[in-house]
Amino acid sequence: MIRTQSPKKIKVMFTPFRDGLQSSFGGKVRLNDYLPAMQASVDAGIRHFEFGGGARYQAPYFYLGENPFETMQAMRDAVGPDIDLQILTRSVSGVTLTTQSIEGLNLQAKLMHKYGTTYDRNFDYMNDVENLIKTGKPIVDSGMHHQVCIAIMGLPFKSDKVHNPEFYIGIGKRLLDSGMQIDSICLKDASGTTDPNTIYDTVIGLKKIMPPEMALWQHTHDTASTAVACYMAGIAAGVDGVDLSIRPMASGTVQPDIRSLDHGLKGTGYSLDVDVSKLHGVENLLNEGLKDYSFNPATTTADARVLGFPMPGGAIGPNVHMMVKAGILNKYSEVLAEFPVVVEAGGAWTSVTPGSQQYWLQAFNNVMYGRWKKIESGYGRAVLGYFGKTPLPPDPKVVEIAAEQLELPVFSGDPLEAAANNIKPAQDALKERNIEVNDVNTFLVLAAMVPGKKIEVNEGIRFLTGKGKIDIPLKKIEEEKPATQTQTPTPVVSSAPISGRMKTKCTVEENGKARTFMVTVEPVANNSNGQEAPTITAPKSAEASTSGKPVFSTFAGVVDVVDILVKVGDSVAEGQVVAQVEAMKAKHDIKSQIAGTVETIFIQIGDEIDSSHPILTIA
Repeated sequence: MIRTQSPKKIKVMFTPFRDGLQSSFGGKVRLNDYLPAMQASVDAGIRHFEFGGGARYQAPYFYLGENPFETMQAMRDAVGPDIDLQILTRSVSGVTLTTQSIEGLNLQAKLMHKYGTTYDRNFDYMNDVENLIKTGKPIVDSGMHHQVCIAIMGLPFKSDKVHNPEFYIGIGKRLLDSGMQIDSICLKDASGTTDPNTIYDTVIGLKKIMPPEMALWQHTHDTASTAVACYMAGIAAGVDGVDLSIRPMASGTVQPDIRSLDHGLKGTGYSLDVDVSKLHGVENLLNEGLKDYSFNPATTTADARVLGFPMPGGAIGPNVHMMVKAGILNKYSEVLAEFPVVVEAGGAWTSVTPGSQQYWLQAFNNVMYGRWKKIESGYGRAVLGYFGKTPLPPDPKVVEIAAEQLELPVFSGDPLEAAANNIKPAQDALKERNIEVNDVNTFLVLAAMVPGKKIEVNEGIRFLTGKGKIDIPLKKIEEEKPATQTQTPTPVVSSAPISGRMKTKCTVEENGKARTFMVTVEPVANNSNGQEAPTITAPKSAEASTSGKPVFSTFAGVVDVVDILVKVGDSVAEGQVVAQVEAMKAKHDIKSQIAGTVETIFIQIGDEIDSSHPILTIA
């Protein structure tokens, strides 16, 4: 049992409005559905929030039609000027999923500070100290509080070299000896897989070498139901602050409920710096704001299997939602089982973003295509050294396969210097489309740029031209079965404006033959430039072709078309890649099953399709 003779207040950083949204819904929650609860949290005494970064930078404009900087400003306005608002950044990747130039990170820091951020928690999934030093400078220069992270996790295989107290304390010592300005340190366990004893010994060792005035924070997830035990161990050893949430976005893949830890600390001499008795109204407002959202059991239920597949709560939520959308949730357990293989072969980097996504996608590819038959770009670049030095040497055979498939050499230099400076290409893309070139628009495009991804499907460009996706995990509205009627009911036409792009099926009957079309309905002038968006588009029907063999998506659910590699009249060979779709934030090839000539193409880049409608036909 932990006890202290000298009473100590433990600081709280409240996470429901960033990590809670991300871990529960992939960040796909509209601002107005949670903002009242955030205001109530301030009234209840919360003084430190996580409010941006991670998927909560991307989700607003990728899926909600909201500008992430405008949502950050709205949150700052709601809580007032004296509250600490914190973002999460990913070292050389910033708030993106690929490496950025130092110029891009400077622009990021400038904008984050401008739009209300006071704390920047910066981590490197490789725990590469050089990366942390270099990417910490833009944070310090911007005027934000610089909180540097030591990323921790439990290994799904045995090793006495990494992910133990000596390993983590060594990282802390190198950071403190670097001369970089560090305002606080955080032990960040994104998967909730580190055991309490490792936490305790690590904190004891770090507090011995940290300046006494420097705060040590602890972050974990409750995915394996061990978060409160780990927090108690950390507090007993000297942790000064912890991250906590509240129902309905607490425990499961999120942080533990603030009331759980408060209860655990009763009578110990330790207490939280928040009066939790005043937080009941926050829970009520969250329940009200999120009543139409569909909570997936995979994100709300504890799952001790995570101890064998250290997957962050903030990644489980988005990946489950993406698997549901793509119609492949039945592959979930198989992907988890492959996780230890890709972790050990990769070099045991920590499973925080983008490392978690790289592990996940490579495990996914191994399940879908066969082990190492398709190297995911991020995973391959990681084992080749383009994100920094891996904690353990990666499997030489996997390195060789990655180099061959990606046509890249092994890299041992500075990831920041190897990264493309995408500021000018982003501005050129804006100019070509007559979109205002300013810092916000530039960064929206830059942050969505991924190697090999066409600018037409860049989420920043789509958002700024009024063609962004609307993908909100709302409950399905079941149609009521009408009672026995003698009259045909009159259809009800809603006069409510369409708030985003919608797809529906339309069946047309002509001369006794029924044909089904997919109809896309888009709002008019649904963009910041006032451009008129198309109202209805109807793709050609597959029934228009009578001789060609159709080629379908290999995903049962909805995926995005990101490239079409043939045109009508082209000759194709059996097994040739004719198109590419995006599922799980990665590109997947669609191959022709026969040789022949492309007869008809039914899709365009940027369309959403499923396996019930053909991509093209081959005669």
